[in-house]
Amino acid sequence: MTAKKGERKSAKSTGAVGETPGGFTDEERLAMKEHLQELKAERRGGPRADKVDAESAVLAQIAAMPGPDRALGERLHAIIKANAPALSPRLWYGMPAYAKDGKVVCFFQSAAKFKTRYATFGFQHQASLDEGAMWPVAFALRELTAEVEARIASLVKKAAR
Repeated sequence: MTAKKGERKSAKSTGAVGETPGGFTDEERLAMKEHLQELKAERRGGPRADKVDAESAVLAQIAAMPGPDRALGERLHAIIKANAPALSPRLWYGMPAYAKDGKVVCFFQSAAKFKTRYATFGFQHQASLDEGAMWPVAFALRELTAEVEARIASLVKKAAR
């Protein structure tokens, strides 16, 4: 049966499972709510917001992650603290992140957060990682070998410049 001129055809849903009509998944909406709470907490703390509280919040978020993600998050936190002390831990969309001058440079996204098969360690545009016309800004993580840890340490040092 064909539609008559001027009649509308019903649109078929092409959204992903768990996606709301607005286009965001439940996990994405939760991350946005977490980000709003983080912004409110920053405003309450004013310009002298306690960095110890921010680091405690990051460590608490990591501690709440499932086992494999928790192990990755704890080790990443230690690598970043040791190799880029200028970066300050903070939460960003409910994820552990590390900022310089208030701007997020890098972050850790657990696999469980968005129900993916691997965790992600990524960099924002404030990171000084530019190499030619194209460079990676996010990495899938399944485990931290000595080689991977050395590469992360190198990238974090470069990103924090």
